Amino acid sequence: MNWHYKNKNSISPKEAGWTYCGALIHNFSDTNTLELDFSSQEAVVVPLSAQNVLVTIDGREYELQGRAGVFDATTDWIYIPVGSRATFAGLSGDLAVCTSVATERKEVFYCSAKDVSVEIRGSGRATRQVNNIATPSSFQGAQKINVCEVLTPGGNWSSWPPHRHDGKDGCPYNNEEIYYFKIQGRGGEGFFHCYTEDGSVDKISIIKDGDFYIIPEGFHGPTMASPDYPMYFLNVLAGPGPERTMSFCDDPTHAWIRQSWAGQEPDPRVPMTGFR
Repeated sequence: MNWHYKNKNSISPKEAGWTYCGALIHNFSDTNTLELDFSSQEAVVVPLSAQNVLVTIDGREYELQGRAGVFDATTDWIYIPVGSRATFAGLSGDLAVCTSVATERKEVFYCSAKDVSVEIRGSGRATRQVNNIATPSSFQGAQKINVCEVLTPGGNWSSWPPHRHDGKDGCPYNNEEIYYFKIQGRGGEGFFHCYTEDGSVDKISIIKDGDFYIIPEGFHGPTMASPDYPMYFLNVLAGPGPERTMSFCDDPTHAWIRQSWAGQEPDPRVPMTGFR
C-alpha cells in the first residue's frame, strides 16, 4: 500500500484508490498553457509560486496575481465549478489545481489574497499557521472540496494531536485527504507519522520538497518540520457526506494536548506569512 509519492506532479482518485480527491501541480516553465476539462469535478486553483496567471473559464477571463512562493505571502485563488472548461496561461512557477468529484454546479468564485483567513493554531512547539482557503468556515460555495494551507516553523509540529476522519470505528467524519509538501531551504526535510488503530499501518516517512502523501484511513500526525527547515503543506479534502466538513476524531491517547495549549505561549514566529 503506497501512501507516499515522490517525484510526481499529480494524484488522481484512481491512483489513490478512492473516490473524490485529486491534485495537479503544473509548472509553467514546462509549458506556458494548461487546458483542463472539469466535466465531473469542481476545482480550487492555488498559485504556489506562479504569478500573473490568466485563467479562462468557459470563455470568461480572470487573473490570479499569485506570489513568489508559499513562504513569501498568502495568495489569491479561484473556485471552478463542475461542468467547466478552463485554460491557464503563465510564464513560470507552480500552480496547484485541487479537485474533487462533484455533481452540483456552483458559481465561479475569485478570492483576493487580502481576504484569505489566516489562523494561528496550537501553541508552544505545536504553533502553526493555517490559511483557510476553501474551508467550510471561509467559503460556502463548493459542494465537496475543502482546501487549506499550513505553514510550520522549523522545529515545530503540525497535525498535532494525531487525528483521523475515515468514518470507521465510531468516527462519524469521512474525508479523503491529500498533503502536498514544500520545504524551505535546499536539502531540507521533514517527517510525517501515519498509523491505524489496528496497527496494520504505523509509519514515519521522511518528507522532501514536492512530496505527496495521501490519507485513505487512520490517524495522521505529527507532521514534523526539522529545525531550520520550515515546512508548508497544501491540504485537499473531500468525502461522501452530504455536508462539507473538516471535522475529525482525535486519538484519545493524545486528546489532552489541546487543553495544554492554554498554559503555553504561541510561537512568535507565527504567522509566517500574510498579505503583501
